[in-house]
Amino acid sequence: MTLQEAQATVDQWIQDYGVRYFSELTNMAILTEEVGEVARLISRQYGDQSFKKSDEGKNLGDELADVLFVVICLANQTGVDLEDALRRNLEKKTKRDAKRHWENEKLRGEE
Repeated sequence: MTLQEAQATVDQWIQDYGVRYFSELTNMAILTEEVGEVARLISRQYGDQSFKKSDEGKNLGDELADVLFVVICLANQTGVDLEDALRRNLEKKTKRDAKRHWENEKLRGEE
């Protein structure tokens, strides 16, 4: 699925099941909540925190998909073409960081 297809699919889902998009402000709050759920799961799965009973059944892929869904909603309702935006963002990063990361000794580790 391309990003354009994903944007169209989410838009159709909103029309079929969601009635309408939540406001941009509400979606921003929901996005923050969903990112928090990803952070909680990663801190338990890869960090030092232990799992709680309420964490049972949580799946990182599902939580990341929740984040992506809300990002797509925000893009749709604000007229952002995510495919084009990502392409332009990667071009920007490539120009800016062409040598930066290769020259970062922290990333190369001890040799």
